[in-house]
Amino acid sequence: MIAQVKLNPTKEQAKLLKATIEQANATCDIISELAFNSQTFGQYAIHQAYYAQIRESSGLSAQIVVRCIAKVADAYKLDKKVQRRFKPLGAIAYDDRILTWKTDKQTVNIWTVEGRQLVPYVCGERQKQLLGYRQGESDLIFRKGNFFLLAVCDIQEPTAKEIDDAIGVDFGIVSLATDSDGQSYSGERIENKRQSYAKQRGKVQKVGTRVAHRKLKKMTGKQRRYQTNENHRISKEIVLKAKGTNCSIALEELTHIRARTTVRKSQRARQSNWAFSQLRDFVTYKAKREGIPVIAVPAAYTSQTCSSCGHCEKANRKSQSEFVCKVCHFSLNADFNAAINIRFRALSMMPIVSERLATRVA
Repeated sequence: MIAQVKLNPTKEQAKLLKATIEQANATCDIISELAFNSQTFGQYAIHQAYYAQIRESSGLSAQIVVRCIAKVADAYKLDKKVQRRFKPLGAIAYDDRILTWKTDKQTVNIWTVEGRQLVPYVCGERQKQLLGYRQGESDLIFRKGNFFLLAVCDIQEPTAKEIDDAIGVDFGIVSLATDSDGQSYSGERIENKRQSYAKQRGKVQKVGTRVAHRKLKKMTGKQRRYQTNENHRISKEIVLKAKGTNCSIALEELTHIRARTTVRKSQRARQSNWAFSQLRDFVTYKAKREGIPVIAVPAAYTSQTCSSCGHCEKANRKSQSEFVCKVCHFSLNADFNAAINIRFRALSMMPIVSERLATRVA
């Protein structure tokens, strides 16, 4: 896993960090040109051929040069036909020889072109816990005027629990998620926020001035950050519920879902703004962290199949929100019905399922 912390350097330290990133990437370009011209691509081969030359001419520390060589070698693993070039402010890697973490004081001792600097950082409680398992390299990145360190953390995943029940979760357009207990995790707040941002963008775009363009730039990412926060909140609720009831979590397989789902014209904006993939990822990694199995089940026909008698027919789906079986006349909220079907499919895939859970609701 990755722990991300935000550095709080002084103005002078910020200049040094930026200069270090720029000089390191410029050095990567030089190494890349030498490697490409000589068709020398392996990290060991590049090191043997050019380390002494680069170390003398770059002004960088020995270990930074080593990391630059590694970055170039990794880039050529993807493609050896084109000379690789590096962004001036691309991320650079640090190891424990040039970066020391002082987690008790929330500071890092980091190498720069003007020597080591003691820089404070801020992070959340979860990031603090992750840093206790930090191993290997950390990446220094510069993003929108701020510096961050991304540290690799090696956390042993807990053993999956022995369980014989599952919570089915259906992803939808009106409600982001509905589980097989009937609990709806509404997406209305996200939809209202989306509409609000859409109106704001429309008004600003009509103005068309430089000031308006700057305002649009400031708005960039606000909606995405809001949705991400909501998806974290919803996924946490689902995982805590599964943990409290000793259940696995059954999620529908969402590959090509946009291509195989149809929506009304009025709902197209919602569908294109549907953050189900991110939500699914959040549920998966949070569940794994708690030792809760996640079962991916085929999504086909879960919304058209009756969870009571098993009859499958397109006409069963009376509307976006209502399910009424044409055979047994069983009726239920459509998303709730689909979530129950997802649960049934997950139970059939589990190695041990009790008779009580395997029996369909009469």
